[in-house]
Amino acid sequence: MFDRLRERFARAARPRTPAARTLPADLLQKVRRIEISTKRLVDQGVAGSYHSVFRGRGMEFSEVRPYQPGDDVRSIDWNRTARMGTPFVKQFVEERDLTVFVAVDVSGSLRFGSRAILKRELAAEISALLAFAALRNQDRVGAALLSDRLELFLPPQRRRNQVLRLVDEVLARPAAGRTDLDRSLHELLSNLRQRAVLFLISDFVGAIPVSALQRAAARHDVVVLELLDPRDVELPAVGPVVLEDAETGVVAMFDGRRAAAGETARARAERRRLRELTSGLGIDRVELRTDRPYLPELVAFFDRRKRRMTR
Repeated sequence: MFDRLRERFARAARPRTPAARTLPADLLQKVRRIEISTKRLVDQGVAGSYHSVFRGRGMEFSEVRPYQPGDDVRSIDWNRTARMGTPFVKQFVEERDLTVFVAVDVSGSLRFGSRAILKRELAAEISALLAFAALRNQDRVGAALLSDRLELFLPPQRRRNQVLRLVDEVLARPAAGRTDLDRSLHELLSNLRQRAVLFLISDFVGAIPVSALQRAAARHDVVVLELLDPRDVELPAVGPVVLEDAETGVVAMFDGRRAAAGETARARAERRRLRELTSGLGIDRVELRTDRPYLPELVAFFDRRKRRMTR
């Protein structure tokens, strides 16, 4: 009897996963679907592409072996060669001590999506894919949620639950205030002590975080993943219609027939400024859309980066 009671209390005391503790059934299903689909993509080759373009801090010495035709002559160990009277080369292995940090914008504008998926759901899938690929390569994964402040900071770990916690929080955390990526990203950088591959996932609605991106690029390997819905850059020429601001809740009448061209030009100019900024800072930027599969875009990015590294 006492054994059964102890087991019952032990079960009650076991920590639950964040998803089981906070999410209703429909969101639990989304978390599980994202975990299954993104891990499948990792298994199908994303992990290899990731490994080839995101490297650790350098190379460490492994061993000395006899020279073989085709070996790089720069790797010859001249001391051992002189002692043995036959050429030997040094072998090195890559240090995989890498920290990957995924920073996700969870402000109100990511609740929007005019096609098959909301931008927030797209952000959750991309976060999970990158995090599972990093874990597959034994890298530490950290995460943060950003709005007009630093909403959440998860220190880097090598744990599957870290990824599930991230997906849980991206999907379930209510939007808090307007987007202020400059402020929230500065807060994150003050907490991120070690150098990292920093993925910044956002739709970049509002002011572009110029100073924060400059600070991030000076220390970290930054990759900007820009989420884009077709309606972000091309409003329909219809109306008048009633629209609600996803971040402020302000409701206003909008006449697309009069204002669509101007709004489209303004949105495209903002995207152009972001492209110019990231290019000038040497930051990789990838555009991921809600109306297209994201995997081809990511694979193409990996290929471009790999070619650039091998030049």
